[in-house]
Amino acid sequence: MLSAMSKYRFRGLLAAMVAALGLAVPMTAALAQRGGNPNPGVSPPDSKPHGLTYGQWSAKWWQWAFSLPVDHHPLYDTADCSAGQSGKVWFLGASFSPSVTDAGEVVAIETRSCTVPAGTALFFPIANAEASTIEGNGATEAELRAVAQSFQDVATNLSAEVDGVAIRNLDAYRVQSPLYTFGPLPDNNVVQAFGIDAPAGTTSKSVADGVFLMLSPLSVGKHTIHFHAEVPDFNFLLDITYHITVKPSH
Repeated sequence: MLSAMSKYRFRGLLAAMVAALGLAVPMTAALAQRGGNPNPGVSPPDSKPHGLTYGQWSAKWWQWAFSLPVDHHPLYDTADCSAGQSGKVWFLGASFSPSVTDAGEVVAIETRSCTVPAGTALFFPIANAEASTIEGNGATEAELRAVAQSFQDVATNLSAEVDGVAIRNLDAYRVQSPLYTFGPLPDNNVVQAFGIDAPAGTTSKSVADGVFLMLSPLSVGKHTIHFHAEVPDFNFLLDITYHITVKPSH
């Protein structure tokens, strides 16, 4: 699914951006200037944070996004950000229910509050796309990859900040997932919401392409994550702010 609205030919467009934080090292200007990794609070794109590559985590992000019903889903603002989360990595995103302006622009602009356990990393796409067999995006892995890539290629003006510090060199964080399976889907699922016949129990092969970040756990306390992306070819814009509270472990 390039995730946003089938009616606006976004059937597959998921413009999802996420913010990550956790315990340990706050993002600061001093941190960002340390040698080596230009973004010390972000796992390098060629690393294997928590045992998986960025591409493998991108597949897990979509599996999470499709695992929840529309009426209990953080990206529809019908559930808390903790819904469906487990382990040391949580997922955040933009919105699956954008609005349409009088000028016909499709916009996903949200400000959310989220409480995260200390020691939790957050994985998020700034802009990303998914293509699957159930959506009719192709029958082979090569066909699916071509569809996902065609959307991601036209995403532009990507930016991300954590506590006011910009994440640098975002192009380096563009990754492709391996071929993966999502589902079994729940009733009232995201794929159905985009007008596709996908009853509860449906599974599908899929691939993803996008710019993702894996943020190391942030310090206990309050943090702000902001991200932005545009897709002019689809007249689409997302601008998301998360106010994160990292709570100490007990």
